[in-house]
Amino acid sequence: MLRLWEIFIVSFRLGCTSFGGPTAHLGYFQQTYVKQKKWLTDEEYADLVALSQFLPGPASSQVGMGIGLIRGGIVGSIVSFIGFTMPSVLLLMLFAAFYLQADFNMSWIHGLKLVAVAIVAHAIIDMAKKLLPTWQHITLAVAACGVLLFFATAWTQVIVILMAGVIGYLIFKGAPKKVTATQLLSKTTGAILLVLFFALLIVLPLLNNIVNIEALVWFEKFYTAGALVFGGGHVVLPLLEAQFVHSGLMSLESFLTGYGATQAVPGPLFTFAAYIGMVLGGVGGAVWAIFAIFLPAFLLILGAYPFWVSLSQHPKLRGAIAGMNAAVVGILTAAFFTPIVSGTISNVWDAVFAIILFTLLMKWQVKPYIIVIIGILIGIVFY
Repeated sequence: MLRLWEIFIVSFRLGCTSFGGPTAHLGYFQQTYVKQKKWLTDEEYADLVALSQFLPGPASSQVGMGIGLIRGGIVGSIVSFIGFTMPSVLLLMLFAAFYLQADFNMSWIHGLKLVAVAIVAHAIIDMAKKLLPTWQHITLAVAACGVLLFFATAWTQVIVILMAGVIGYLIFKGAPKKVTATQLLSKTTGAILLVLFFALLIVLPLLNNIVNIEALVWFEKFYTAGALVFGGGHVVLPLLEAQFVHSGLMSLESFLTGYGATQAVPGPLFTFAAYIGMVLGGVGGAVWAIFAIFLPAFLLILGAYPFWVSLSQHPKLRGAIAGMNAAVVGILTAAFFTPIVSGTISNVWDAVFAIILFTLLMKWQVKPYIIVIIGILIGIVFY
């Protein structure tokens, strides 16, 4: 019970401070779960990140669920998810309840973008030290970064990781690792979860053609959107717009207002569903929407992870995963340049403040939540 409480507290704290989108979230996770808490190694963390790139859904949330699984089993995965998503869900529900449309001074958000630059840069450096031991690993990472910078599509990440896995299988040989995740979740359970994922994806639309129950219709819309998103949380915008605006359930103005608010809160962009659910159906609608849109991610990451872990026991497949991990470093580096740096650093002062925050984190090892507070103050005072 104490372990589950610890998982909740740590993930909740991350949910309150993780601004900047999924790549920044992965940086925060690496700092907290790997470097500070040491709940898993850099290799295990990179394995989770690589797996999340294959699967549809919110990558950072799936990584958080996977870490919860490793730390505390299925219940730990659920607790980790609740802790990480709760802050943004509550904030968006409050926003929807009051439907604030007044103009606010949002300069503090720019300070948080600067924090994201520092956090992700530090995470990439730390991961590179452990996951790129040879020039071959470095070459794979650089190649992956280059491809993603020039061909930034949702499927490019999957193709790059697959190619890196093939190369790693041919040229690397990794030692099998000892993990406990298969003891926490069997392959049988994993297979059941994967079957349930596909069954819901097929059965829900058919069921809605037979019975017209509003709650079931909403569930199908959110579940389908969550199950078909590749390439990050922003991709969910056109899917949800098609499901709720084009169908006439809510106005475009209301939809875009909520999406703008989602950009200003920490945590995953999928929590935008809480706003939609609150507007359409109050507190119950918000909870129902969050459950429906995140359920596919939960079923996929927990269903696939036991098989992923089992495959990683074989030396040659560990070599393939070593190649994938090198590609993950390259993918994160590409995302660091675009959109994190390109969307944040526009003048000399932006660069100066980002370097200061990075130095505090790297040299003086200041806690990430303190860096977040400093970033907010910089945004308020200087922007």
